[in-house]
Amino acid sequence: MTGTLYGVGVGPGDPSLMTVRAVDLVRAADVVAYHCARHGRSNARAIVAQHLGTQVEEQLTYPVTTESTDDYQGALDAFYAEAAARLAAHLDAGRDVVVIAEGDPFFYGSYMHLHKRLADRYPTEVVPGVTSVAAAAAALGRPLVERDEVLTVLPGTLPPDELAARLAATDAAAVMKLGRTFTGVRAALATSGRLDEAHYVERASTEAQRTAPLADVDPASVPYFSVAVVPSRVHADTTPTAREETAAVIAGRAVGEVVVVGLGPGARDRLTPEAAAALAAAEDVVGYTTYTARVPPNPRQRVHGSDNKVESERAAFALDLARGGRRVAVVSSGDPGVFAMASAVVEVAAADYPDVPVRVVPGVSAAQAVAARVGAPLGHDYAMISLSDRLKPWDVVERRLAAVADADMAIALYNPASRSRTWQVEAARDLLLKYRDPATPVVVGRDVDGPEETVRVVRLADLVPAEVDMRTLLIVGASTSRWPAPGTVYTPRRYG
Repeated sequence: MTGTLYGVGVGPGDPSLMTVRAVDLVRAADVVAYHCARHGRSNARAIVAQHLGTQVEEQLTYPVTTESTDDYQGALDAFYAEAAARLAAHLDAGRDVVVIAEGDPFFYGSYMHLHKRLADRYPTEVVPGVTSVAAAAAALGRPLVERDEVLTVLPGTLPPDELAARLAATDAAAVMKLGRTFTGVRAALATSGRLDEAHYVERASTEAQRTAPLADVDPASVPYFSVAVVPSRVHADTTPTAREETAAVIAGRAVGEVVVVGLGPGARDRLTPEAAAALAAAEDVVGYTTYTARVPPNPRQRVHGSDNKVESERAAFALDLARGGRRVAVVSSGDPGVFAMASAVVEVAAADYPDVPVRVVPGVSAAQAVAARVGAPLGHDYAMISLSDRLKPWDVVERRLAAVADADMAIALYNPASRSRTWQVEAARDLLLKYRDPATPVVVGRDVDGPEETVRVVRLADLVPAEVDMRTLLIVGASTSRWPAPGTVYTPRRYG
């Protein structure tokens, strides 16, 4: 009969935080295994030291930790395979093996790599432990999450821009694996607007425990065994924050702010960290219902959706909220400054709300997203023109199309058609054919980044107006634009 493999969480550092089950298994084990670096010291072993006696100890020494190597993952894979073989020899001999893990075995723990290699061959049991995140919250005396809040646990090894986006989009967060990543983590917290909320906890629950506002911590002093915590906002939201206390006061009345936010073309990963931070900080979200639906639900926020044809009214509504002290995000698809809400908000604010701060956060435009799908059709000079004649007469559209076509620039055509505008695409195509070769490539991008995305390249002469709708963006190439292969278009930066 083989022995049993136990993955045992021994908690964050204080031996008294070990579970009764963990203590019993360590004391009764035939073999106790633990991971360590080349120096031989193990935090997990130090936690269980008082319970060790005649057990065989297996020291599993990492071949690499933070140093560089040509094949880091390959070295670790070989190490785990060799370690698993060592433990398998004990199990085959009928010995029970306890692999101790600081915190919880399945929470960024090295035990999991042994479990995956051995659990299909031997009886196993995993004993959970108190995590460093739970210990850090206890050390701070701050709730991690309350009510409907969302907690996100992140590794500090993520790229800072991805960290910033995830931090901005969640209610509360814990960032693990600091040490050498600390500078990047702090930069991500600053970018996401969460640095003032962040706390630093080092070696939670031990005699060496240290806590501090994260912004005040010297990066050179940060060990790997530390956690960044952005705790629950519920308590903070009931007490005036420093930011609220220092809000602009005009005419004796505290006012909020309107931030016009570009959501990008659709995919979540195209949302910039700055935009995610602005959305996370908002108390009210205002916009066309199709766009407000793309903002992750947040129980702290009020969402005000409206029809797509009331830009000025929507802007005034948002500015009224901000004048009353609210932090308001007005959302637009793509970039808010490209045929979108930024112009309406700034115009209404300039005329009727000069006391309300307005800020614009750019986004990835639809033209950029469609262009990227096929290469670089906008690689040289280009123009953006809306074919909608709802806010300007068609003769103005025609004059501008003719001028740009005559100037031989690529053109991104927004708002080409709708249910009530069905003839403009044909009129624009026929006008452009007076200036462009019939074989000029036209990129037809529909619902880019959406569930019904299609991107095609056709000749200008073959553009079918009936296949174009409001969710479509067209990019018409210049005379220098090239179409070397299906689905690839570029406009060289050199001219002539």
